[in-house]
Amino acid sequence: MKTYIQSVTLYDGRGNKQESINLLFDETGILEIGTADYSSHADRIIDGRSLTALPGLIDLHVHLTMDGTADSMSKTVADSVGVAAYRALVHAEKQIQAGVVTVRNCGSKYNIDIELRKAISEGIVKGPRIFACGQPITMTGGHCHMFGTEVDGVEEVRKAARLKIKEGADFLKLMATGGGLTPGVKAGASQLTEEEMAIACQVANEAGKRTAAHAQGCEGIKNAIRAGVTTIEHGVELDDEAIQLMKEKSTYLVPTLAAPYQIVKNGTAAGIPEFAVRKNEEAMVPHRASFRKAHQENIKIAAGTDAGTPFNLHGDFATELELMKEEGMSVLEVIHAATYMAAEALGIEDKTGSLEVGKWADVVLIDGDPQTDFSAFRRVMHVFKNGENLFSKV
Repeated sequence: MKTYIQSVTLYDGRGNKQESINLLFDETGILEIGTADYSSHADRIIDGRSLTALPGLIDLHVHLTMDGTADSMSKTVADSVGVAAYRALVHAEKQIQAGVVTVRNCGSKYNIDIELRKAISEGIVKGPRIFACGQPITMTGGHCHMFGTEVDGVEEVRKAARLKIKEGADFLKLMATGGGLTPGVKAGASQLTEEEMAIACQVANEAGKRTAAHAQGCEGIKNAIRAGVTTIEHGVELDDEAIQLMKEKSTYLVPTLAAPYQIVKNGTAAGIPEFAVRKNEEAMVPHRASFRKAHQENIKIAAGTDAGTPFNLHGDFATELELMKEEGMSVLEVIHAATYMAAEALGIEDKTGSLEVGKWADVVLIDGDPQTDFSAFRRVMHVFKNGENLFSKV
């Protein structure tokens, strides 16, 4: 079915904005963008005069099996495989409703993300495009060990990395440091070593895959960058050396500002475990400072929320975008981080991440223009994935 959007404000994802643009697309891709009238070719016409067209949004850090309740980690650990699968499906639908057409799932119990990806790809259920890693790779007793694959030493990491790829992982998730939601570990302490992560990166590279490292503390971050990971997740403590290494290695930062923000905002009064609140209170100020430093130094920043952590709900991508803007990004930069830059981090920028003729028809329409009203991101009206209308509010 050919869809025609008429007289819309369009952000192409590559830093450009155009007014009163017409857009024609179908399941084969984006067919026309311009000021000419393509309505005679259309099966469906949408009046875009009060709307803004964006490339399908991309969230590079979600946990589809986590539900965002106060102690979502404990619930995840306790879930059976069936309940975990149902949670993931519901959360995937919420992502679509927020305009998020592609997600990178950064760790799940039972490899649920891999199985849901297969179900969506086969058309059994509807949902976003999923890049899945299955269970994350962590040291014995390390961050997320409760649903991760525990390893110690280079050979165990090599074996685990090969196993993940055999199981169908699109990328490998590595735990370079401790984290805020795992009891009994220091959030910033180094965990997997540089040598261990380098082996995982080698295995991934040989298989044509990419890597992501949960990394909060400065030394763990630098270990991960030197090891060759594609993306640093969180990046709470970035010093000048880490920034320089990221420049040299073209490493991406996925900041997930919403995760500590929601934990600190809601606190123990809302039922979040005390240890998690304390660790995130310690992290939030340096985390924001590191984001600002990375932005000022032109590090590649791609949007990711850590959705599923306490009160960081699936379907609330807008909060992450608001925090990125609050910490210094322009509206055009925010959109770039949530579209083209995220696609580039995944290696699919030639297919999606921007509105260009010939690319996949991943198109989101929001009510209003975010340059004049940033809350427009909270008013998603239509969502298309590969030209298929997966959500319409009206």
